[in-house]
Amino acid sequence: MERKAFGILPDGRTVEELTIHGGGLTASILTWGGILRTLWVPTKDGSTVDVFLGMDTVGDYLQQDKYLGALIGRYANRIGGASFDLGGKIYPLAANDGPNSLHGGPGGFDRQMWTVENQTEDSVTLTLESPDGQEGYPGNLSVRVVYLLDGDGLHIRYEATTDGDTICNLTNHAYFNLSGHSSGPVTDQEIQIFADRYTPTLPGSIPTGEIAPVDGTPMDLRVSQPMGLHADDDFAQLKLAGGYDHNWVINGHDGTLRPAARAVSHETGVVLETRTTLPGIQFYGGNYLDHCPRGKGGAPYAARWGFCLETQFFPDSPNHANFPSAVLKAGETYRSETVYRFSVE
Repeated sequence: MERKAFGILPDGRTVEELTIHGGGLTASILTWGGILRTLWVPTKDGSTVDVFLGMDTVGDYLQQDKYLGALIGRYANRIGGASFDLGGKIYPLAANDGPNSLHGGPGGFDRQMWTVENQTEDSVTLTLESPDGQEGYPGNLSVRVVYLLDGDGLHIRYEATTDGDTICNLTNHAYFNLSGHSSGPVTDQEIQIFADRYTPTLPGSIPTGEIAPVDGTPMDLRVSQPMGLHADDDFAQLKLAGGYDHNWVINGHDGTLRPAARAVSHETGVVLETRTTLPGIQFYGGNYLDHCPRGKGGAPYAARWGFCLETQFFPDSPNHANFPSAVLKAGETYRSETVYRFSVE
């Protein structure tokens, strides 16, 4: 295991980079934002490839607004109207995505310094204390996230407790490119999502409240297909988001690890299988990745150079009684796990 300084924040704090190895994989994690910066995986020709988009400097991470590899909270994805009702009280949030709140607000967990609780050869445990009222959310929230590499892939285990009723929806915003982070667009890489239904959205990517069947639409990704095959179809939902950027309802959700998605690059042979205990997954095709700083090694990241598979409660769940509840009550413990498993074909 390795631990070294990565850079210095404007306020003088040092950002560290921690490297772990396990199951044939190597990953590095930053204490700033809990960012997954690199992930080296085996390819079909016996070499390895870094499948995470990332940056080379702290300054570039501060400048980019794409949430590259970061831990997201207190509420991942969007909350419509930047407010929610909990127990009959309205909690206003910062509107950092038009009139809506996105990924916990401008000072969300992606913009916080995480504490290293433990590091072993194959794991890192990070913790964060989010005080009552931070970004408008009630309750003091204590968060613990474990990154673990083993023969089953990259495990991300989330745990949180609160002393006051709140909402909690944690994820990681890694951008994958299974041909290598600097290899160009992912549109020829294939995606499969194990979901019969999805949550359509209004302009601004706020769910309508409907849980709709994918049958007969470009949202039907149950059979593996190139990510770019239907991304620009003349379909209202795709036009609203500039391509794929939606939440799918994972089949058979029961709180245990369930298959959610599968992706593959035929160029490298790298296969990614995603499993999660959560009810939803946001497949984002990187439609708006342009206009960010150059990536690792000077890679000129542009639109659709990476894709995200963000496991989650549904967007705007606090404002839709028919969606799975993301309420975390005082004294209860939030737990979830996502596994990104890699193989070669």
